[in-house]
Amino acid sequence: MKSSVIVFPGSNCDRDIAVALEKMQFKNQMVWHKDTKLPKSDLIVVPGGFSYGDYLRSGAIAGKSLIIDEVIKAANSGCLVLGICNGFQILTETGLLKGTLLRNKNLKFINKDVQIKVLNNETKFTNKYKKDQILKINIAHNEGNFFTDTKHLDELKKENLIAFKYCDENGNGNQEANPNGSLENIAGILNDKKNILGMMPHPERMVDDIISNKDGINLFSSLLN
Repeated sequence: MKSSVIVFPGSNCDRDIAVALEKMQFKNQMVWHKDTKLPKSDLIVVPGGFSYGDYLRSGAIAGKSLIIDEVIKAANSGCLVLGICNGFQILTETGLLKGTLLRNKNLKFINKDVQIKVLNNETKFTNKYKKDQILKINIAHNEGNFFTDTKHLDELKKENLIAFKYCDENGNGNQEANPNGSLENIAGILNDKKNILGMMPHPERMVDDIISNKDGINLFSSLLN
């Protein structure tokens, strides 16, 4: 399976995702933000980090970069697109995903491991997980507070487009388990065609027991599956 990772000035998780993809035997290429053509790809990853230093607004400048036009074309033609953390923010800036990511509820940067629950395991990103499975995944963000309008929230629920929610160790989605104030504890969402996933947690950091755990590895196994 061929993958492409988009690299922006300020990206700091592009190498992490590349290592995870290569570990899982993806044939990966790194694509610079000023490029105007994408390699033939089955999967495009918009990685985490702080593109353009988060100046103006997280993801706003990256969302206007040259390569993004090609990402949008590929996404609209059905290519799989994964946006992680800042990548999620960029996808909302481009309109590929609806909603927005606001400042965390405590107005502070958060870097810690949290629990998330798999709500939909019938997608190309999640089919190797069990429904309601609880994962321990790292988050590291300042603007991870997902918000959207009532109409879109209803659509997310009705069409089963909420991929992950923050929860406690028992799977309860309460406010104590919500690290950033996200609407209804939402940690990751899909577009209506389910070929685009945006998520704030970093699955690429959870692919090796030596440095963390392997709770993120089945996201990549799902894609290969």
